[in-house]
Amino acid sequence: MKTLKKLESIPVNGSMHRRKFLGYVGGTAAVATVIAACNHSDDFTGSLEATNGPSPVNLGSGDVGILNYAYALEQLEAAFYKQVITTQYSGMTADETSLLTDIRDHEVAHREFFKAALGSAAIPALTVNFTSINFSSRDSVLTTAKTFEDLGVSAYNGAGKLIKDVNYLLVAGKIVSVEARHAAYIRDLISYGSFANDNVVNPVTGLDLANDPPTVLKAASAYIATQINASYLPTK
Repeated sequence: MKTLKKLESIPVNGSMHRRKFLGYVGGTAAVATVIAACNHSDDFTGSLEATNGPSPVNLGSGDVGILNYAYALEQLEAAFYKQVITTQYSGMTADETSLLTDIRDHEVAHREFFKAALGSAAIPALTVNFTSINFSSRDSVLTTAKTFEDLGVSAYNGAGKLIKDVNYLLVAGKIVSVEARHAAYIRDLISYGSFANDNVVNPVTGLDLANDPPTVLKAASAYIATQINASYLPTK
């Protein structure tokens, strides 16, 4: 794979303040150094078909496959929160609007980060399927947001052991911490004090839950119309 692009080349959504972007990545220069250091020779296994074509989108193999896996999930979350803000549910408060907009901006930044870092190895834009979500209903939106955030945290936790390059792992750690903040906020909007209950944090070990890619993609498939081939992802 070609050298990953530097973070400076990533377009930032116009509605996102630069300070927010720098806040979640820990500084542009620092992450640019991390990404520039990731000069891997991972092979991208399999060809990519058109999004709506008969063949599924191939995530690839090795660390590239794991990054595409994360990119697919970030595409899903970004599309969801963009719709949440565009068609706001009835009774959305000013505070909810402000914080959900921040989450949208973070997810868009995550999506664009992976797209730019992967370069020509990035999978194409996925087609989402939100027909099961009632965006005018607070309950429907927040329940879905909780599903996505909890799933995203468990996905990064489960994929960490599969990443070989420590530089990729460092960036994934920065992103999963932001996803966990999102999850905590959404959970408390639904039921105050549930931000770290036994459903997501093991009460004995005090650790967040972790899920492997097949489990995560199966759960996410209800919201992604594009078929995804994850058969080349590492398993250990």
